[in-house]
Amino acid sequence: MEEVEEIQHKTLRVNGLNMHIAEMGQGPIVLFLHGFPELWYSWRHQMPFVAAHGYRAVALDLRGFGDTTGAPEDDFTKFTTLHVVGDIVELLNIIAPDQEKVFVVGHDWGAMIAWALCFYRPDKVNALVNMTVPFAPRNPIIRPIARLRATYGDEYYIIRFQEPGEIEEEFAKIGTKTVLEKLLTNRNPEPLMLPKGKPFDESPVKLPPWLTEKDVDYYASKYQQTGFTGGLNYYRALDLNWELTAPWTGAKVKVPVKFIVGDLDITYSAAGVKDYIHKGGFKKDVPLLEDVVIFKGVAHFLPQEKPDEVNKQILDFLQGFSSSDQRFCTLKFLWSSITS
Repeated sequence: MEEVEEIQHKTLRVNGLNMHIAEMGQGPIVLFLHGFPELWYSWRHQMPFVAAHGYRAVALDLRGFGDTTGAPEDDFTKFTTLHVVGDIVELLNIIAPDQEKVFVVGHDWGAMIAWALCFYRPDKVNALVNMTVPFAPRNPIIRPIARLRATYGDEYYIIRFQEPGEIEEEFAKIGTKTVLEKLLTNRNPEPLMLPKGKPFDESPVKLPPWLTEKDVDYYASKYQQTGFTGGLNYYRALDLNWELTAPWTGAKVKVPVKFIVGDLDITYSAAGVKDYIHKGGFKKDVPLLEDVVIFKGVAHFLPQEKPDEVNKQILDFLQGFSSSDQRFCTLKFLWSSITS
């Protein structure tokens, strides 16, 4: 945790937002994109590791999360993947004007944003390590929410997240810290159901070794300030994303990718996902997919649950893919530092 304290923090004016970023190290950028209910802090184990191996680790609080402010949280239509990728592109233009491409690591919603970044601006991405959420090709026949409701019913968590204010009110009654504990420690690979009026059982939460009281307190301190609406807006914009991405129907992700998931992850156990990953569909849609890694006995929050293993997978991929590119970028970075 001493290494975490060495991470530097700053707020930048990005795309109309006051964006909080955390960074550490020098060299080619590795951009870390978090999910829900997480923050930049979810990458606390990865940032010092990649920084120690010659990279500049950058993690941000995405719009609507943590210390990034300025997004209209009462309007979920401002939380599409186009908006969020726009934030990322502008951030990269500010912090890395001399790096044409960066490495990207995503988890959960951060993985979905990373897929979108590769769609909209593949020229910005050197290579991608994505976790938990595989690429999902656009289905032109049915909207995402209708498909999820038909498959899982009205108590499915994404369906429960759709009505603005409703789940927030229930979470408020339970308490921010308890909600975070319940979500972060869930290891049931079955579809996550949040029954109306009583989304969680009343059993006490026992924190696993990888999640300390200090960790939960950090998350809780930020969500107590912001509430959950910013993060929930990503789910509420799913159908709007579907509408706006019609031009990309059938398009493929054309950057080198490694995909990592735990076998207890709810996304890995979702209907049709295992067949899609292992029977050719994933490789067809992501033709430069180089590796799929399944962690046994690991649930959804694998960067925190198995940080050493995740770190090794990230570094092996980045170094194996781009050793010559990394040397070039490092020399370019050093030269720009000398001449600036």
